[in-house]
Amino acid sequence: MTATLPTTPAADERIAELRGQIDACDAEIIALVQRRLAVSHEIGELRRAAGGTRLSLAREQQVLARFQSALGPDGAALGMMLLRQGRGRL
Repeated sequence: MTATLPTTPAADERIAELRGQIDACDAEIIALVQRRLAVSHEIGELRRAAGGTRLSLAREQQVLARFQSALGPDGAALGMMLLRQGRGRL
């Protein structure tokens, strides 16, 4: 059971506004992830068509380092999730 603390009408209104901002951010994140996945899949297809491997481990390490540098350990986990999504089935 979760207890809710009492709030004021002004606080409730502000919370609703902020939740709307979070929902808008989530929609943008989802759209960006979908775009990233499409680009990643195209790169994989081009690499494979050229006779190479679909994956570049050096590139993946760069991506993970960038996410970890910007967001810390959870950023590295987020970067890994995005990489896994972009790879598709191995």
